[in-house]
Amino acid sequence: MRRHLLRAHQEREPRCPLCPFSAPGYDELRGHVGSAHPEPGPAPAGGRPQCPFCGETGASGRQVEAHLRSRHGRLLDPPAPVDINVGGNLSDLELAQQLQNEEDRQQGLEEARQEREEFQKLQRQYGLDSSGGYKQQSLKNMEREVARGRMPPSEYHKRKADMMESLAFGVDDGKTKTSGVIEALCRYYQNEIKDVRRVWLSTGVDHFHSSLGDRGWGCGYRNFQMLLSSLLQNGMYNDCLRDITLIPCIPKIQSMIEDAWKEGFDPQGASHFCNRLHGTKAWIGACEIYSLLTSLRLKCQIIDFHKSTGPLGTHPRLFEWVLSYYSSNREGSTKVVCTPKPPIYMQHQGHSRTIVGIEERKNRTLCLLIFDPGCPSHEMQKLLKQSSDDTSLKLLRKFVGSLKDKQYQIVAIDGELSPEEKVVSIPEKFLSGSPVSLYQQKERGVLVAP
Repeated sequence: MRRHLLRAHQEREPRCPLCPFSAPGYDELRGHVGSAHPEPGPAPAGGRPQCPFCGETGASGRQVEAHLRSRHGRLLDPPAPVDINVGGNLSDLELAQQLQNEEDRQQGLEEARQEREEFQKLQRQYGLDSSGGYKQQSLKNMEREVARGRMPPSEYHKRKADMMESLAFGVDDGKTKTSGVIEALCRYYQNEIKDVRRVWLSTGVDHFHSSLGDRGWGCGYRNFQMLLSSLLQNGMYNDCLRDITLIPCIPKIQSMIEDAWKEGFDPQGASHFCNRLHGTKAWIGACEIYSLLTSLRLKCQIIDFHKSTGPLGTHPRLFEWVLSYYSSNREGSTKVVCTPKPPIYMQHQGHSRTIVGIEERKNRTLCLLIFDPGCPSHEMQKLLKQSSDDTSLKLLRKFVGSLKDKQYQIVAIDGELSPEEKVVSIPEKFLSGSPVSLYQQKERGVLVAP
């Protein structure tokens, strides 16, 4: 209708009802009718004047004119003013413009609605909505297992009671933990492995995998549990971890990150999460791990591999950096080097994992050894068997061609901070944390790999 008004009526001129003449306005049309069609004289023999619209005849032209005024006046007079929610008379052009403005307003409202729905979708996807957190997801998934006959009701009540106790004390229940893998790897590499020239391993690490309560969003928290399990086994960090004796559960870790924000770490990242993690299913990334570790007085750094450094989208510089981290103190020709170094947190879009070592192959290529929180306990426990072979190690090995995400971030720990150094480590403009994207961070105080 708006397009029709603009095209059909914007420049339309009134037409004479008695002939094809069109006038630029209604005053000109009246003048034309008065001069070109004067009142006729007596009707010619055999004929009477007729209405040009309906054919009705009259005794005189004056009667026909009166008929025209009474029956067809709307065709001779300008159209009545149109009221479009405003009190004035509008021309066709003004009406069309107002209708166009209304269309633009409606389009803006629709775009805002779509943006709001997209934002809400992202909130749901990344756990920032109000659908609950670890506890609610655990109960919901256990109830679903009972409904499907996969869990007896008695098991449900037992696991619920265990979970509530775990949450009350803020400690992990240990049901997704696998211990002793690093020690098993150390024994494995002592044997003659034909393709491995040398291997460096971190200190002992417990593997934690996702449970019914954090499936789909808990990888960052599980990787922190792996890091912490290694630090607790390393006497170098006893001072800064003296208040932590057991691995915290995920809700407790969320509260610990919130406490780090309250100290001033990563205000931009805190704002991204509306300063709240506890009770949500929010994804966390390298920045939240860095904030939490630094708040515990652990000296660490984020290294951002913000672009590919090898063919086909690969990141050989990342592998070289990890080798340098673990092999900073080379021990002669020892084939298996059990280093004092903690594992490394590694983030890429949508997932995070823990680097626990690196192989140097006989052909001089490098291979990372990685704990993935998505790998279940029964698979990790295969590595504990004396008969473990190269097939079992496929769970851990990642060659250069295996890591092709656009960007990677790693968080590496190297010592303790004094209380004074901890205060200094809270910069005014801290890196913004995001669980969904990674940024180049040269201007924000984060080391960027070439």
